Amino acid sequence: MNTPAIEMIGVTKVFPGVVANDRVNLTVREGEIHALLGENGAGKSTLMSVLFGIYEADGGIIRIRGKEAAIRNPNDAIALGIGMVHQHFKLVRNFTVAENIVLGLECRNRFGNLDMAAAEKKAEELSAAYGLAVDPRSRIENITVGMQQRVEILKILYRNADILIFDEPTAVLTPQEIDELLLIFNRLKAEGKTIVFITHKLKEIKAAADRCTVLRRGRTIDTVVVKDANEMELAEKMVGRAISFTVARKPANPGPVVLRIEDLRVAGSRGLPAVNGFSLEVRAGEVVGIAGVDGNGQPELAAAVYGLLPAAAGRILFKGRDITRTNIRERIKMGIAYVPDDRQRYGLALDFYLYENLMLKGYRKPPFAQNLIDQFDIRAEKGPLTVTSALSGGNQQKAVIARELSLSPELLIVSQPTRGLDVGAIEYIHTRILAERDKGRAVLLISFELDEILGLCDRIAAISRGSVVGIVPAEDATERRIGAMMGGVASPEGKNLPEYDAPHKGGIHA
Repeated sequence: MNTPAIEMIGVTKVFPGVVANDRVNLTVREGEIHALLGENGAGKSTLMSVLFGIYEADGGIIRIRGKEAAIRNPNDAIALGIGMVHQHFKLVRNFTVAENIVLGLECRNRFGNLDMAAAEKKAEELSAAYGLAVDPRSRIENITVGMQQRVEILKILYRNADILIFDEPTAVLTPQEIDELLLIFNRLKAEGKTIVFITHKLKEIKAAADRCTVLRRGRTIDTVVVKDANEMELAEKMVGRAISFTVARKPANPGPVVLRIEDLRVAGSRGLPAVNGFSLEVRAGEVVGIAGVDGNGQPELAAAVYGLLPAAAGRILFKGRDITRTNIRERIKMGIAYVPDDRQRYGLALDFYLYENLMLKGYRKPPFAQNLIDQFDIRAEKGPLTVTSALSGGNQQKAVIARELSLSPELLIVSQPTRGLDVGAIEYIHTRILAERDKGRAVLLISFELDEILGLCDRIAAISRGSVVGIVPAEDATERRIGAMMGGVASPEGKNLPEYDAPHKGGIHA
C-alpha cells in the first residue's frame, strides 16, 4: 500500500477548560479527496489548524508522506507543501485581489521592486485555469463573499501546495459555484493533489469525497468509504442520533401585511444600483423566501429593510407605518430582528464575551445568556464568559440566531441562517423559524440554498439584478421553475418552462 500523504496519530489539543481534540486518528491517502465531518464544535477546524501549524499539538504524532513532522507554525506547513483555505477569511480588506494572492511571495522585477503587473497577470492566469472568475484589480472590501472565497482558493494554488485543506469551502458559495468548486477538486485530484475538506453538507461528501472521517466531541468515530455509505448513516454517525431530513410544515395561516416594500432602490458599495425597483409584501404568519444567485442585491435588500443602508428611492412600511428613514434602534423597538449573512462582520462583536453578544440588543431586559446557550446548544468552552471569537463558525451563527429569536420579533429578517451549521443544528433552526411563523410572526428568508427556500417558504420571490422576477406559492414551486426565474426568466406562472420535476416537498439541505 502506498505511503499516506497525512497520518495524524493520537493527536490531542487542549484549550483552557476543553479538550478540542482527544487522541484523534486521521489517515489521508495520497491523491484522494478526504472529507472531515462532524457537528459544530466537534474539533474539525482545530485538527486542521494543528496540521497547518496555527496550533501546536499537545500530544500525538504527525507524519507527512511517511516522515514524522514537527509543525510549529504555518511556515513549517507551507514548507511541507500544505496549504489551507480558512473558514473565516484571512484577507486584507483594503488590498486588491492580486495583492492578497501574492502577499508574502510577491512578484518582483530585476531591480527587486514589487511588480504588480506580473502579480495581476499571474492571478488572471490562475483564475482562468481553474474557472475562478475574479478581477485581480478589485479590492477585497468591494467584492462579494463568494468572490472572497475564490481569492482564498487562488492563494494556495499560487503557492503550489500538494496537500490542500479546505475548511467549510462552500459555506458562502451559491449552488452553481459549489458545482464549479467540486469540479476544481476533481481537476486537482487528477493532477495528483491531496485534498482534505471540512463540510456539513452530506451531498457534497457524496459528490466529491473518496473517504470520510467522522469526528464527534473531539474524538474519531469512524472512517468510511463514501460510495458505501448513505447520507442518513453519515448524519447519524455525526450527531449520534437519527436525523429527520424533512421539514414538518403545517399550512400557513397568513394574517395582515407586516412588511410592505414599494419600488425600493438601494445603491451598493460602488454606488451602483443593487436593489432596483423591488416590491414585495410579507404577511404575519408566513415565510416569504428570496431566491437568487449571489450578487443580485440580496444583502443590500436585507440591510435596507433593517436600516443599515439608506433607500435611494421607494418606501418600506412596517405594519402600515413608513419606516424608510427610521433608525435601527427604533426598528428594533418596533419588533424587527435581523440575522445577517456575514455573522462576523455584521452579527457579532467578536472581542466581546458570549453573554454580551447575546444581550446586545436586549440590554434593557434581564439577560438569560445561559438559557440561550443551553437552548441552542452553543458549544462554548467557558460558557457565557467565552470570548466570541473563540467559538467555531457554526456556534457563532447559533449565537446570532439565538439573540434575534429571543427578541420575539414581529418581523424576522433571516439571511443565510444555516450557513456553516451541521445537519442537527439545521434541523433545529428550521424548526425554530417555522415556530416563529406559527406564532404569527412575519419571516423574510434570504438563502442561496434552494432546498432551504423550497422547504421552509410559503411563497417564493425570485430576484435577479435587484428586481423581483416573479412570485410563486410553495405548492407550485419546483427547482426547475425557481431556478429559471433566478436566471431572469420572467414566467411566474411557469409557462414555457419544462416541468420535469414535481413540486418540492421540503427537506434539510444535506
